[in-house]
Amino acid sequence: MELKSLGTFALFILLALANASLSFGQVQTLVPPVIPGAKPVTVEHIKIHGKALEGNLEGNAVDRDVIVFLPPSYQKDKHRRYPVVYALHGYSIGAEQWTREIHVPQTIEGAFAQGAKEVVVVLPDSKTVHNGSMYSSSVTTGDFEQFISHDVVAYVDTHYRTIPNRGSRGLVGHSMGGYGATRIGMKHPDVFGSLYIMSPCCLSPRTTGPANPENEKALEAVKTPEDSAKLPFGLRAQMASAAAWSPDPKNPPLYLDLPLKDGVVQSDVLAKMAANAPLALIDQYIGNLRQYHAISIDVGDQDGLRTDTGKLHEVLDKYGITNGFEIYPGTHTSAIADRFQNHVMPFFSKSLCFQTKCQ
Repeated sequence: MELKSLGTFALFILLALANASLSFGQVQTLVPPVIPGAKPVTVEHIKIHGKALEGNLEGNAVDRDVIVFLPPSYQKDKHRRYPVVYALHGYSIGAEQWTREIHVPQTIEGAFAQGAKEVVVVLPDSKTVHNGSMYSSSVTTGDFEQFISHDVVAYVDTHYRTIPNRGSRGLVGHSMGGYGATRIGMKHPDVFGSLYIMSPCCLSPRTTGPANPENEKALEAVKTPEDSAKLPFGLRAQMASAAAWSPDPKNPPLYLDLPLKDGVVQSDVLAKMAANAPLALIDQYIGNLRQYHAISIDVGDQDGLRTDTGKLHEVLDKYGITNGFEIYPGTHTSAIADRFQNHVMPFFSKSLCFQTKCQ
């Protein structure tokens, strides 16, 4: 589908969630070299029941796949407790593909071998019928914001030797996961103590343009998950955003409202979507953001999300909230494995509390 055939809203979603997809084939993800002598971590594939996801109208799985990486010393030192880093994947992928994009466990092992302190790393899966939860609170998708901030954290603290304190929990995400880290971070400083936000999507509220009859017809034809899977990327992303931000329990079978109906812009739907845009909300959460021990943000210089990511940094600066901000050479995905090993993991090594009693 040509970009010119997309309505403005669909085009925004396409650009915001996969603006670099056109260059994915041109630029390989930079994978750091294997560090000689790096000790292996233990990888566990588990399922966590999402109480917050029960009864979701899309029928998304309530028992979610989660991948846990235990540091080299975990099996040997039976009395030692560890901080935890929760890492959120982007749109259109799940936790398993996220492992390949950031090349774990290699990058985790490499970070430890280069001096990063040992932590537990947790990758929860948040893929949905329309390919992404947006880590939001919706009766249609399920409350993935609460799933991450409560259900997953509570399970990990119960089943692993963690330091169950906000100062010992870090939250990081890329793209849609970067949006999730921003959104959840703003709302849950009681749960997490440090944030790392990578190339976050969907920060700004957007407006929609004139209707595109072809796209509107394609969206109206969607009645099942199989129909959704046949949509072009941009339209499917629009469905995911509507399911997360403009749910409608009285509008089966999809239980969502789209910003265009019969060629007319639905201002109330756009208002609901704007109410989920972090840059529109952040002023209300400054007190929460001040509670973090450390916040860091990064984005590639060839990433279409660079402008909004810079705005997030500027807002924090405006309020005097200390935050790291780096524009590095690269596209949306070209450097994320390197960033995870050589920037994300060392950041949490410095910012998290490794004592059993933390503030």
